[in-house]
Amino acid sequence: MGEQRVRQETDTVELRRFMQKLLVDLRALEQMLAEDRFESGVRRIGAEQEVFLVGPSFGAAPVAMEVLEELGDPHVTTELGRFNLEFNLDPLTLEGDCLRRMERQVETLLQQVREVAAHHGAQVLLTGILPTLDKSDLTLENMAPRPRYRALNDAIKRLRGQHFEFHFKGPDELHISHDNVMLEACNTSFQVHFQVGADEFARLYNIAQATAAPVLAAATNSPLLFGKRLWRETRIALFQQSIDTRSPTTHVREQSPRVSFGRSWVRDSVVEIFQEDIARFRVLIGAEIEEDPFAALAEGRAPKLAALRLHNSTVYRWMRPCYGVLDGRPHLRIENRVLPAGPTPRDEVANAAFWFGLMKAMDEEFGDVTRVLSFDDVKESFFAAARHGLNAQIAWIDRKSVPARELIPGEMLPRAREGLAALGIPAGDVDHYLGTVEERVATGRTGSQWLLDSLEGLAGRGTKAERLGALTAASLERQRSGLPGHEWEPARLDEAGGWHKHYSRIEQFMTTDLFTVNQDELVDLVACLMDWEHIRHVPVEDGDHRLVGLVTHRTLLRLLARSSGEERRRPIPVSEVMQKHPITVPPHTPTLEAIDVMKKHKIGCLPICEDGRLVGIVTERDFMNVAGQLLEELLAG
Repeated sequence: MGEQRVRQETDTVELRRFMQKLLVDLRALEQMLAEDRFESGVRRIGAEQEVFLVGPSFGAAPVAMEVLEELGDPHVTTELGRFNLEFNLDPLTLEGDCLRRMERQVETLLQQVREVAAHHGAQVLLTGILPTLDKSDLTLENMAPRPRYRALNDAIKRLRGQHFEFHFKGPDELHISHDNVMLEACNTSFQVHFQVGADEFARLYNIAQATAAPVLAAATNSPLLFGKRLWRETRIALFQQSIDTRSPTTHVREQSPRVSFGRSWVRDSVVEIFQEDIARFRVLIGAEIEEDPFAALAEGRAPKLAALRLHNSTVYRWMRPCYGVLDGRPHLRIENRVLPAGPTPRDEVANAAFWFGLMKAMDEEFGDVTRVLSFDDVKESFFAAARHGLNAQIAWIDRKSVPARELIPGEMLPRAREGLAALGIPAGDVDHYLGTVEERVATGRTGSQWLLDSLEGLAGRGTKAERLGALTAASLERQRSGLPGHEWEPARLDEAGGWHKHYSRIEQFMTTDLFTVNQDELVDLVACLMDWEHIRHVPVEDGDHRLVGLVTHRTLLRLLARSSGEERRRPIPVSEVMQKHPITVPPHTPTLEAIDVMKKHKIGCLPICEDGRLVGIVTERDFMNVAGQLLEELLAG
């Protein structure tokens, strides 16, 4: 996430001072463009690899700082969560065996981190969203201890003025609230960089936008969040909502999210994007900037433009412009933030190769794509690809809508082959990487499809935590095999590691599909619910979903025993019979502690609450199921 030397607490005077520096940097950039100071005629590529650290029970392992301290490799750095790391690959000239070299460096760094992570009881996983992540993992205690992250969290919360609300809809629906930016840590990606000349930036940036949909449709790998089946690339929706600084308003006005696809084509230069982002998005964090960029230019040096780069790092376009300096020469890059991590390094580099080839071929064939494509169509296609993957309809030349499954093999892969060949990539490497994409599309087995098919195959077996653990365990094992994701065998339940890995906390097996009533409702409804759904406990909520009571089967029997005929005919409200202020525990409560609570208070049902709101329930029957799982394993052993 860029420069770390920021102030965690920044007052308005400091922010105004930073804005002065930001505007000076922008003017310096304009002068550099006017004086043709940027490196040109060189095409370089690079990448940032984000990964998850996974513990023995296949959940998130917050040991990033310990791993970094032992590893001591400058290529590896922090990400937002203590259970994430990021590898920064070396820049490569886009020619010859550069794709093989990119994959080898990912594999080398991955192996180094695996060896060190093992010393801390963790494994390393490439995946867009870790299937086993729980909301309880996303606390500020699990945020990497860097001033930048805390400052970003505080600034976004200040602008929003309220909790973060998330709403996702796919085959399942998820609607949750959270009090910090840590849901962004659910996402990991393989961000690739493509160096361009200043004079060709606008043309190639527009091509990058135009190619985003088909490349993403073929690469999806993030269909699950908290066990819910949402978008084929849920990262797109999750990231946009997790860094959103907009607060609800009663007025009809347009407000741009900080994570976006953009609003229109670029007309002339990179300056347009920086100007729009400065105009639309307030400065979130500041830093002490000492450099005078005009003095640097006068001395013949490339300025760092630190203020511009810091602000740019807090605006998350899916195709983001980047300014950099390499060997004393300033340059411009397009950062493709669309691609998810995984399923394997080969898959990731194949996705990157697909995009690199399309960038070259589309430029050769069309030049200015704005003449043949509508920006609104391109943007709509991007979100369709995120939602539906290979099932998306993608708008193409002459406003035709083509299924991604047809467009990619029929038109896009042949173009990408031509583009890579024109860049001097050996034919064998072109076949190796684009063949991986071609086979994946032909079988329909993207990373997302493998996860969904595996989950469907596990339906009705084990608990939700076991099924998600099996997906994670299988991903870890199959990544080590070297086979690309479309050749993986489905996940098996026995890969989850047994009952003891998935029953340590209440949230791993609590019931979340609940039947509840309001305290003003008729008690007869409770009796009907118990009869219809074969349950013995019904929680009572108020209008804000706060738990206010509990009605048990035993309570109703007592009511029936003591009521006269006339009393039974009276419409009795739930509030008269419910147990008020029931004993509750939070979701992260250890299972043994929950059992002790139930024994101590002689209760057969334990509501699970977070911030006073009901999120689940466990009963004696659930613990009987746990015991049954244990007995089965012992007998099988």
